[in-house]
Amino acid sequence: MHEADARAAPFSIHCAPPLLTARFFAPQRTLGWSLLHPGFATIRDVVWLEIRGRDLPPDVDPAALLRAKLAEIGLPDALAFMTARDIRRHHLARHGVEDVATVCLTTVGLANGERIGSRRPLRAAAGTINTLVHVSRPLADGALVEAISIVAEARTAAILDARAKIPGPAITGTGTDCIVVACPAAGEPASCAGLHTAVGEALGAAAYAATREGVEFWDREFPAPLGQ
Repeated sequence: MHEADARAAPFSIHCAPPLLTARFFAPQRTLGWSLLHPGFATIRDVVWLEIRGRDLPPDVDPAALLRAKLAEIGLPDALAFMTARDIRRHHLARHGVEDVATVCLTTVGLANGERIGSRRPLRAAAGTINTLVHVSRPLADGALVEAISIVAEARTAAILDARAKIPGPAITGTGTDCIVVACPAAGEPASCAGLHTAVGEALGAAAYAATREGVEFWDREFPAPLGQ
């Protein structure tokens, strides 16, 4: 185990369905495509909201639903994910490389599985992959963009490796996946985060481990073809 693995996670986790909350001990800079706070943002709380089809009829705006729920729990400024996956089935992985520590918290559902370059009808409420990865080193804008690509690559590699023995076309993600990368808001930022760097290696390893565990757990709970 690398020395950085022993560091405490930069956030606390509280799971009380229908909410899973990660609260950072200090504000963090983020990049992602969540419904709330898409793009670059500075946040302290990340919330997963578990929903069912009845919670999201066609005439309900998902973003408005999220804002209302966050206001109700007193976290109106939180970054939020939405999923039909049982949020008690969340997965955490940590990794350290040199002086870089990463931690990934994810929920993995594959009911809305897709293969890149194809498209299925969107389901109103579907299991999806919602991933938060934190890296201990501040990142410049370009490095955060690079980090997003590495986490996406790790997610897909984990799905393909975990499901290598399932026959038929392999899915590479879901139609409603969301990834957010977080890093400290203060400090001298790293200019790059490629696979050849300690940042990139640590990010990819944590995201891969948490996602693969989630995929394997899903497939035990919902054996293919339902999980396919």
